[in-house]
Amino acid sequence: MFSRVLWIVLFLLAWLGAAPAAFALTPEQAGKIAAGDSDERIAALNERIAAGDVTVVPLVQALLDDAVKTAGGKAFIVQDGKAVEAATGAAATLPADAEDVVNNNRMRRELESAIAVLKLVSPERAVREKAIVELKDQVDEGKLPLIEKAEKAETDPQLKAQLGLLRAAVLISSDDAAKRVAAAKALSGSSEPATRSLLLERLNGESDPAVKAAIQAALDSVQGQLAWGERLGVLFTGASLGSILLLVALGLAITYGLMGVINMAHGELMMIGAYATYVVQNLFRHYLPGAFDWYILLAIPASFFTSALVGAVLERSVIRWLYGRPLETLLATWGISLVLMQAVRSLFGAQNVGVENPAWMSGGVQVLPNLVLPFNRIAILAFAALVLLGMALLIGKTRLGLFVRGVTQNRRMAACVGVDTARTDMMAFALGAGIAGLAGCALSQVGNVGPDLGQGYIVDSFMVVVLGGVGQLAGTVYAALGLGILNKLLEGWAGAVLAKIMVLVFIVVFIQKRPQGLFAVKGRSAEA
Repeated sequence: MFSRVLWIVLFLLAWLGAAPAAFALTPEQAGKIAAGDSDERIAALNERIAAGDVTVVPLVQALLDDAVKTAGGKAFIVQDGKAVEAATGAAATLPADAEDVVNNNRMRRELESAIAVLKLVSPERAVREKAIVELKDQVDEGKLPLIEKAEKAETDPQLKAQLGLLRAAVLISSDDAAKRVAAAKALSGSSEPATRSLLLERLNGESDPAVKAAIQAALDSVQGQLAWGERLGVLFTGASLGSILLLVALGLAITYGLMGVINMAHGELMMIGAYATYVVQNLFRHYLPGAFDWYILLAIPASFFTSALVGAVLERSVIRWLYGRPLETLLATWGISLVLMQAVRSLFGAQNVGVENPAWMSGGVQVLPNLVLPFNRIAILAFAALVLLGMALLIGKTRLGLFVRGVTQNRRMAACVGVDTARTDMMAFALGAGIAGLAGCALSQVGNVGPDLGQGYIVDSFMVVVLGGVGQLAGTVYAALGLGILNKLLEGWAGAVLAKIMVLVFIVVFIQKRPQGLFAVKGRSAEA
């Protein structure tokens, strides 16, 4: 640690044209920085920073590492049981009455800020950029001289602009009204949320009319730039919700559209897929910890086949006897959903379980200063698109898809030409259940998994299917994305609860005007 700090010090000394002496800090100055009340220590520290005295870096770093003791007005750095004078770096004998230096939170923030200021002139761009970020919320006017020097020496246009905004953020609190006006004009070009907060704070505390007008103009400009990030954020969040609704509703669109089964256990099939992902995660953690980041590749097919198997068993054992009786299927599948939830509680417990994201799905990409797109949400969007593409190819290009479409349009005629409708029903129901399992796998990456997971999505998935048109793949896509974006837009305006109510009212009114949904089923049986 210290070798790296000293290397930085040597670079800073060369950049600032400092004296060739390795240590310019005096014992008195070091003692004032290390001992006394916080105000006195901060004043002494800022005095050295304002003077560009980079030889204070080893002392500051040692204070942050809790490696400084004081005795007789002198500061000593203690490393590995050896003591050196903080000012000269000379070996010293630690006095018996030396006391540890205790730094409160305020002092630590000042020490970290001092280190960040001195890193502004590092030869590494990444170090300078990180230092600017660290200083945004903790810099003060005492560090302004070094910030101005760093701005003059900066060669990277982007970092130079950020340093200019950092300097303006300091001057906005200056005692000089002219400097505050100039700082407000400089900050008007910022698109950082922190700048808006700073301007709002200064606006409330400003008494000079001219300065207040300048701050208000800057605030309007910043808010105008931030508005684009907020709008795009709402659209992305809505599309993300829509992709989840799409995954949940795709399987329901098949079973409900093909067989007319009101499957109230669809959410529990999704829950089974989520728990299958949880089991695969635990198996990887115990037996293949080195490959843990890739457990999701096995969890996807596991969740599909587990839910599909359960769906096939349900169809063969219960649902096959209830075709043509939608109300009875509703009651039966509701009972099945309760059985499945209790079974999960018995196996895994009533508490939620956590499913971890792989490392490559953690974090996000920052598109705008106030817009970060999480990698797990981006992955779910891509996953939903792939599942949709696979479904379209399966329904439109395969023998099973041909049978499904034939039975959907005219079950009796399909049976007359040799289609095994019972087998088609079982495979279609298993396929719908498997897709529900994929939805559960995706949902496990954005939240906890619990026995009640499916209950939060079953109503929304039915709304998507009914709005899009029963059995219509394209309608499901439009309805899912449309409802997701509409819901998020309304949430920002009316709140989550009112948004849900308004969406439900919209769907009821829409279905009254267009009972067949966005896309009507075509075929003789549908038109009869």
